[in-house]
Amino acid sequence: MNQLKVLIRKNLILYLTLGVFVVLFISAAQGMEKKDFVITLLRGLAVGSLTFLVASGFSLIFGLLDVLNLAHGTLFMIGAYVGWTVFVRPDTFVDLLTPLALVVSGFLLQGVWAKLSLRFAWSGRRLKLVAWAGILLAALILFAVLSKYPIAAWDTEVFSQAPGSYSLMLDQGTPLPPPVVTFDAIRPWMAFVGLLFASSLGAFALTLLSGTTIAPKHLSWRNFVLFAVVVLLGLLALVFNDALTTWLMGLNSNWLFLIAVLVAVLSGAGLGGLMELTLIRPLYVRPIYQLMLTLGMSAIGTEMVRAIWGRPEFTMPKPALFTGSGGVCPAKTFADWWQANCSTILVLGGRVRVYNEIFIPLVGVVVLIAVWLLLKRSRLGMVIRAGVQDREMVEALGINVRRVFTLVFALGVGLASLGGALAAPSVGLSNYMGENVMINALIALAIGGLTSYPGAAIGSLLVGLIQQFIIKYGQIGIAIPFTDIVFKPSPPIVPASTVLLMVIILLLLPNGLLGKKE
Repeated sequence: MNQLKVLIRKNLILYLTLGVFVVLFISAAQGMEKKDFVITLLRGLAVGSLTFLVASGFSLIFGLLDVLNLAHGTLFMIGAYVGWTVFVRPDTFVDLLTPLALVVSGFLLQGVWAKLSLRFAWSGRRLKLVAWAGILLAALILFAVLSKYPIAAWDTEVFSQAPGSYSLMLDQGTPLPPPVVTFDAIRPWMAFVGLLFASSLGAFALTLLSGTTIAPKHLSWRNFVLFAVVVLLGLLALVFNDALTTWLMGLNSNWLFLIAVLVAVLSGAGLGGLMELTLIRPLYVRPIYQLMLTLGMSAIGTEMVRAIWGRPEFTMPKPALFTGSGGVCPAKTFADWWQANCSTILVLGGRVRVYNEIFIPLVGVVVLIAVWLLLKRSRLGMVIRAGVQDREMVEALGINVRRVFTLVFALGVGLASLGGALAAPSVGLSNYMGENVMINALIALAIGGLTSYPGAAIGSLLVGLIQQFIIKYGQIGIAIPFTDIVFKPSPPIVPASTVLLMVIILLLLPNGLLGKKE
């Protein structure tokens, strides 16, 4: 009983704050019809879920690595565009499999390169000169091979061949035929060997340059397994390119969408791991450089997206599971929805979009539980939590903390990419989608606690709910008590409301709702 009193007294402000939120949402329910309240609540959950996928990854990275990854929003956007590419243009995805696998493969031999780098007992200046020469040579080979590698793609300068046109025609059930490309300027085996050599040379040169990788005492087959698997994947994609493209283009859209989401997540995780290995790792003792680097990478990533996919906004078609119409649609029960795959379902007389307001929140809940179990019930989670508390102690126990850093960075970016892939059919694709969600994520983390995973969930939920309720009240208005005035919040108040909430929370609880004092 005494412990309960101490706990309540210690967290009194937190409980009072949460109680105020509950009262406010109950009051909001009284000011609108039940169907409007439920629909607004579900839309808030959807926005909160997408925000959470970005905020949670950001929180994990900052909590363990002390890295403020300002490129996180851009990686969310890249995940959306990668998912679109696999879903709408699977031929382009298959053509990219081989070069991407080979470019990544060399960086999977970090232990080998670290072991080999110990044999170079040169002075620091000579070693850096050799490393930069290797990086330059690898870059030249990559450019020479990739510029001639046949990849079927769209043309952002021609409207009929632009990404938006491919999306529109696929959504209408008449997909545009993709262009056919073949090896003409370079032979397949030359491209394969050139990319493999350039990747290995670049990875080795970066290892020499960084000098921070811990070399294993003994090399074994485990140091080569992942490398061999990725190279084999690239080889199979090259040999069976046409067959794989035909199979994917004839696949049911539900399965193709699942593949698109998985590829987006794996691409994000791979890109995150590569970023940590090559760019972030040498700068752990230079936090200002980290900020400058990630901010620069955000700008570079945005410009790359504009160069590849263009500037115009477009949408990604939804899979068949969420596009049914006619007959029993809108569905009155989930059984009707399952039978007809209706795009909407009736809830208390109001139409709810199944993909936006039901599917996305469900995925958010699943990810919340899965990552919580990973952090609380697995050995990796134990290492992560211990590393957050005392990194030096974990290293003293003989645990390869650097590998854990890479995994956490990859996990955080993978979560952001998952959010992007899910957001593409919901909110569409644009060059600014990463910036918008990143602002929401930072506000959510400030509200919930910067390094708290549950805090990221609560903060994201509050941000999504407040935004959607403000939008709804902008339509129906808020009746001012004892007057005839009906106040309708304008659109600029929507982002301002979350900022105001953040300021109030930080004034009451400087570390956020669930943040801990350092």
